[in-house]
Amino acid sequence: MHLKRNKIPKTWAVPRKGTKYVVRPLNNLKNSVPLLIILRDMLKVARTRKEVKKLLNLGKIKVNGKVVKEEKYALTLFDVLKLGEKNLRVVFKGKKFGLSEIKEEEANEKVVKVIGKKLIKKGRVQINLSDGKNYLSNEKIKVGDSVVVNLKEKRIIGVLPFKEKCKVLFVSGKHIGEVGIVEKIDRVVEVKVEDKKINSKKENLMVIK
Repeated sequence: MHLKRNKIPKTWAVPRKGTKYVVRPLNNLKNSVPLLIILRDMLKVARTRKEVKKLLNLGKIKVNGKVVKEEKYALTLFDVLKLGEKNLRVVFKGKKFGLSEIKEEEANEKVVKVIGKKLIKKGRVQINLSDGKNYLSNEKIKVGDSVVVNLKEKRIIGVLPFKEKCKVLFVSGKHIGEVGIVEKIDRVVEVKVEDKKINSKKENLMVIK
C-alpha cells in the first residue's frame, strides 16, 4: 500500500510536490519514516527505489544492530542506522526528521518514551514504549518517563523520570523539535525553552538526556 504525497507527515523531509504516491511505512505512520525515504530522499545514497532495493539486498544496512532488507521498515525517533562505517541517529532537525552521525560507543543505546505499563504473569511488569517495543522490567518506571534501552542486549538499562528540571524534547504539536527544561508540572506542563516559557500537554513531551 502506498501513501498519497499530499498526505505524508509534515515531519518527512521530502518535497510536497512530485510523484502522486510515496512509500508507506509498515507501521507507526505518524511517528516514523520509512527506510526507503531515508536512503533515497534524505541521505541520497541511491537515486531510485530499484537502487535502494539492491543496496538492502546486500545485507549491509542495519537498524538498531539488526540487518534490515525491507524498504518500508519504519524508523522512529532516536533509532540508529548503520550505513557502511557510519552510525546515524534519527533526530529532529527543526520540525522534520533528520540524521546525525554518532560515535560507535553511542550506537548501542536509544532513549524511548514510556507510553504504557501492564502487569503480566508472576507479578512482572511489561513496559510499553513509543517505538512499539515492549520490555519486562522491575525498575520504578511511570508512564511519561523515558528509558534508556541497550539495543544489543535488548533490555532497559536506565530511567529518565518526568519531573521538574528534567530536559525534554517536544515530539508533537507546534513546537515539535524544540528542547527545553520543565519548570512546573500541573494540568499543563510549563517548559522553559531558551528565553521563553511554553505551556504544553504532557503527551507532547519526551524526557531526554
